[in-house]
Amino acid sequence: MKVFKYLSFIIFTCCIVNVSNAQFSLTGEFRPRTEFNHGYKTLASTDQDWSVPTSQRSRLNVIFSHEIVKTKLTLQDVRYWGSQPQLVNNEDYAVSVHEAWADVVLAKNFSLKAGRQELVYDDHRIFGNVGWTQQARSHDLALFKFENSFKLHFGIAHHENSNITNNIYDGPDAYKDLQFAWFNKTWNKNTLSLLFLNNGIPVMENEKQVSKYSQTMGGRYSITVGSVALAANLYYQSGKHISGKDISALNYLLEASLKNSFTAGYEFLSGNSYDKNDKNYAFNPMYGTNHKFNGFMDYFYVGNHINSVGLNDFFLKYKLSEKKIGFNADLHFFASEGKISADASNYLGTEIDLSLSYKVHEIASLSAGWSTMLASESMELIKGGDHKAGNHWAYIMLSVTPTFIK
Repeated sequence: MKVFKYLSFIIFTCCIVNVSNAQFSLTGEFRPRTEFNHGYKTLASTDQDWSVPTSQRSRLNVIFSHEIVKTKLTLQDVRYWGSQPQLVNNEDYAVSVHEAWADVVLAKNFSLKAGRQELVYDDHRIFGNVGWTQQARSHDLALFKFENSFKLHFGIAHHENSNITNNIYDGPDAYKDLQFAWFNKTWNKNTLSLLFLNNGIPVMENEKQVSKYSQTMGGRYSITVGSVALAANLYYQSGKHISGKDISALNYLLEASLKNSFTAGYEFLSGNSYDKNDKNYAFNPMYGTNHKFNGFMDYFYVGNHINSVGLNDFFLKYKLSEKKIGFNADLHFFASEGKISADASNYLGTEIDLSLSYKVHEIASLSAGWSTMLASESMELIKGGDHKAGNHWAYIMLSVTPTFIK
């Protein structure tokens, strides 16, 4: 079975890890999470019952590091409790490969990282690993990296089916072709990042597959002034939507933070209006960790709200970390950027997110949270459901990350 093949590979790697100046580690992760849902992602209906599903992520991480080579293999099982029979007889589909890459130094300060890998840049807005989601996100691509007094990364991916008689791709991924360049420079207390992403989505036209390319360009700037950290994002999208319309979309964020205290800010994501159809004005945050931004109830941009009315998000967040205890309290005021209808208000709702974490041990922690969406009637127009039904979401999660070999 596949899982035994993977384990055989790990054991074999352990046996040969005596290479000079090499390091090897075998770590794990066990993360069961129970959620209490009544209005998560979309408004609940008046007769809807609470759901209480439990999901679990289990990982085995194998890392090998040498002077010029580093490799990582992450085996992952993600399931809902009860999704398999107790007497399971089909384990071939129980384990997937989340990461499998090799990073090789080609010249001084220059390396190539190729394989299945996570992409995490800046504040996760355009590229993130979506770590909160149990399955998380990884890409199949080649990443060229130059890192010295500044960092310059260039990533490239091209996907096709296994049929070598054509170049068709109709697989599950979000793109057929992807190229991006990322520049990062830090000096004193300032950091500047610039990003360019060219994203190609395959569509069939006249019995031929073509790619519709969109471009995302912009970056992030942050600076620390005394005890205040200031940050700003600015991204613009152009190119062609899969519908054939031109894209003209904008995203910007402004925020100010006090260390271990308050963060205040505003994020703008442009959207479409019911009375303006000449272009696609809806900004798409692409492959970011969207759960991190616009409320933990995931009403916006977490597998939803793409090509919709956009968003204005005014937020105030409080964070406290004391020894083994962490506490967060977030407040979001949401409004659509585009017009929903001729007489609908742009105000969508207010969300409150509370979370608490406790570090039981160096490798074990408990966390819990509760969120509520105080939605308006306008939210019903884009989400359905009933804004008066009482829309809440909560969770409790155990996270254990042991190191088996180091």
